[in-house]
Amino acid sequence: MQQLPLWLRTLVGSLGGLGLFIIGFFDSSVLSFPFVNDILLVQFTIHDPRLMPYYVMMATLGSLAGCFWLYFLAKKGGEAMYRRSAGARAERIRGWVRRNQFLSVAIPAILPPPLPFKPFVLAAGLFQIPLDNFALALVVGRGLRYTAEGLLAIYFGRQATRFLVENKLELVILVVFTMGISYGVWWWLFGRKPGTE
Repeated sequence: MQQLPLWLRTLVGSLGGLGLFIIGFFDSSVLSFPFVNDILLVQFTIHDPRLMPYYVMMATLGSLAGCFWLYFLAKKGGEAMYRRSAGARAERIRGWVRRNQFLSVAIPAILPPPLPFKPFVLAAGLFQIPLDNFALALVVGRGLRYTAEGLLAIYFGRQATRFLVENKLELVILVVFTMGISYGVWWWLFGRKPGTE
């Protein structure tokens, strides 16, 4: 929260779910507030656990709106913006996005800072990943991340924030593993060409 300007901190604290939407939008587009929405979601859920699904939805939709803005900026000609954001990783990210359209957005959407997220959003727009695929990947990735954090808040209460900060890597591995298994099952059931074994 200390990363936010005072006026924004005051505004967000009084708006609850709408505040999560605002921070999610800014963090996913033009500004960077790493981990602020995660901590806010945990704090709001601790205060009123019944509203956890609402908080998850608002944080996810805010991030989705911010990412749409970046996506359309990149689609209109954001090569320079993409290269500036991605730096030395630009070519690796380009290859990964072209090969794995859904996962190239969904996995970075789950991962916490300081792992990069915006270069993948810019790459999705620049390399014209279909908008429905892009939106679904974001909703799945961010939704899983925020739902996991909301559940932590419900089960661990005030210790959830510390647990979240101290166990980021383990949580990321668990969520990515679960997502990978889910994607594999989905591909096995629906994605294979007829007649392949």
